[in-house]
Amino acid sequence: MRQAELSRNTLETRIRVQIDLDGTGRGVFKTGLPFLEHMLDQVARHGLIDLDIEAQGDLHIDGHHTAEDIGITLGQAFAQALGDKKGLCRYGHAYVPLDEALSRVVIDLSGRPGMAFHVDFTRARIGDFDVDLLREFFQGFVNHAGITLHVDNLRGVNAHHQAETVFKAFGRALRMALELDPRMANTLPSTKGSL
Repeated sequence: MRQAELSRNTLETRIRVQIDLDGTGRGVFKTGLPFLEHMLDQVARHGLIDLDIEAQGDLHIDGHHTAEDIGITLGQAFAQALGDKKGLCRYGHAYVPLDEALSRVVIDLSGRPGMAFHVDFTRARIGDFDVDLLREFFQGFVNHAGITLHVDNLRGVNAHHQAETVFKAFGRALRMALELDPRMANTLPSTKGSL
């Protein structure tokens, strides 16, 4: 069972995450950041990952701590649910369009955190959501999930479309990387013998 439940409590935020990597795409969110919830729903649905995320943060300041700590806690839960990584396909990639926007996401469940994030949003805010927080979310996730992540928005005019293609592609790439290959059932997908 590739599942985990984790909590993270600081002076700035209280986060609870439940994750099932072999789910049906169900997402339940209560974070105080509606646009981020909309993006997380894309990950759940397109990744076939069940996510239940609750967050209480210092939103009276801004959304930075909440978005980052959701990424951190989700990354920790992801790593825990992943287990020993035997039998994984390990790598995943996806191109996703939405009208004029197109994004590519490539993932390696390598055990090593690394991120290249190339998204030039056409505006700084989507509604009242600061688009800089999307990078903070991904950085928190990558650092604590121990994955390598390359995100490239190849084109787009509408910032909402840019963000949505990134998160949909992230979900699809995760889905591919998380697939289990029966030929590798008791083997790690690495010449090192460890990930």
